[in-house]
Amino acid sequence: MIQPVGQRFAPDFLTELFRHPLDPGYADAAARRASHGPRPPWRRRGAFALRVLALLVIGFLLAVAYRVAVRAEPESTRAHTGLVEQVKAAQAGSDALRDQDDQLRRQVTLAQQQALGGTAEQLRQILIQQAAVGLAPVTGPGVVVRLTDAAAPIDPNTGKTSGAEVNRVLDVDLQAVVNALWATGAEAIAINGQRLTALSTIRTAGATVLVDFHPVLSPYEVSAIGSAELAGRFGQTTAAAELRDLVSRYGLGFSTRTEDHLALPAASGPTLQYAHPPVTPTSGAPR
Repeated sequence: MIQPVGQRFAPDFLTELFRHPLDPGYADAAARRASHGPRPPWRRRGAFALRVLALLVIGFLLAVAYRVAVRAEPESTRAHTGLVEQVKAAQAGSDALRDQDDQLRRQVTLAQQQALGGTAEQLRQILIQQAAVGLAPVTGPGVVVRLTDAAAPIDPNTGKTSGAEVNRVLDVDLQAVVNALWATGAEAIAINGQRLTALSTIRTAGATVLVDFHPVLSPYEVSAIGSAELAGRFGQTTAAAELRDLVSRYGLGFSTRTEDHLALPAASGPTLQYAHPPVTPTSGAPR
């Protein structure tokens, strides 16, 4: 039969597969076994022992890698934990010094009252003014606004908290809460026991919030003394609406509760600055 020009017969792989279903390597192995005989039993047992030993070594290496890579605490986490402990220790020392400052302040106030020798009404007015500017402890009903950082993400492999960065409450969030409370009629405010005055600052240093240069940590409790309507008025402010949006978007914690009795400490004494008249040179003095 004459083959037309340009036509080629393609190999029939399907027919070849049915004619020779086994790989040629099997036939070669069978031929070698027939010529040399089956492997001795000690070689089969040796190969089995080597496989078992290899599996044991691989399992041991996997266990060591798991312990080192997964269960070992990352260096950054250990450093962060150490810094947190240092901050807490420093904060405890600062709280002790603040208590001592309150005691000394009460002694100074008592000495001032004895030196002035004023009437009871005059002394009461002095205490009212001190409480208004934050230099005297105050008590009364009010509201507590609680803010918390978002929960740490869970590692799906280990089921434990991972070292990934979490969404945190920022200084601007606390500033917004404080400003809203002042605007809605708060008479005295403290953040985690740190009393605020007209000169107070709320800032961030790294990942830590500083209130008057004192570190405060989550959970943040903003305690405000005011009327019974303070909580309702604060809930209608723009700051409260923005915090509720942060809760739904970033998982932050935000809640308010009313308290029948709040006790806020006095703030640290401010550093007073005095104005002095400029010194004018005399007419005969050289310039």
